[in-house]
Amino acid sequence: MSPKKPVQTTGPKAEAAGSKAETSYTLLRSRILDGTYGPGYRLVMDQLARETGVSTIPLREAVRRLQSDGLVEVVRNIGARVAVFDSEQVEHTLNVLARLEGYATAISAPRMAAAQIQESREINERMKEALQEFDPASFTALNREFHFSMYRHCPDEHLNALLESEWARLDHMRRSSFTYVPGRARRSVEEHDRLLELIESRADAGAIEEAARAHKVATADALRQANVSGPR
Repeated sequence: MSPKKPVQTTGPKAEAAGSKAETSYTLLRSRILDGTYGPGYRLVMDQLARETGVSTIPLREAVRRLQSDGLVEVVRNIGARVAVFDSEQVEHTLNVLARLEGYATAISAPRMAAAQIQESREINERMKEALQEFDPASFTALNREFHFSMYRHCPDEHLNALLESEWARLDHMRRSSFTYVPGRARRSVEEHDRLLELIESRADAGAIEEAARAHKVATADALRQANVSGPR
C-alpha cells in the first residue's frame, strides 16, 4: 500500500485559505464594532456565507478568533452570537484597561519628544472644542485618538496588542460612555491636560502611571454611579 499524501499546510491553497479567514475576521469584526451586528445578533454560518460570498470554513475560523477576542460568545441551544454585556463587565474591562493604560503611558512618556507631546495636546484641544456642540460619538473617537497618540511610542508590542484588544472590546460594549455620563467629558479633558503636564515635566514614572490609571478608573466609577447597563 502506497503511503498517504501528507496534508498540505503551506503553498498557494493554504495561503488562500488563510487569506480568506483573515478577510472574514476583519469583515465580521468591523460589522460588530460599527453596530451592524448588534449585541445578541446570531452568527449563522449559512446566512453569513450568503451575505459575504465566503465559504463557511474561513467564516468559522473568523468566529473562533472573535470568540477569543471576547466579541462573540457561544450559547447553548443558540449557537454563536455577538456578545452581550452588562454593567459589571463594562466596569471590569475599564479597570483592566486602566492598569494596561497606566503602564503603557508610563513607559511611553520618556520616548515622547516635545513635538509628540504637542501633537497629543492638540488632539485634546480639539476635544475641548467638541464640548461646545457635544457629540458623544465624535468626542469618543477623539478620546481614542488622544490615548493612541501616546501608545504608539510604547516599545512593548504585546502590550500594544492587549490595549487594542481591550479598546475594541470596550467600543463594542458601549458606543460612548459620554452618552450616559456627559459630565465626565469635561473632567476627562482636564485629566488629559494634567497627564500631559506630567509627561512634559518628565515626572516620575510612578506618578505618570498612577495619573493614567486613575483617569480610566474615574470613568468606570462614573459609569457605575450612573448605573450604565452596557450597549443599548
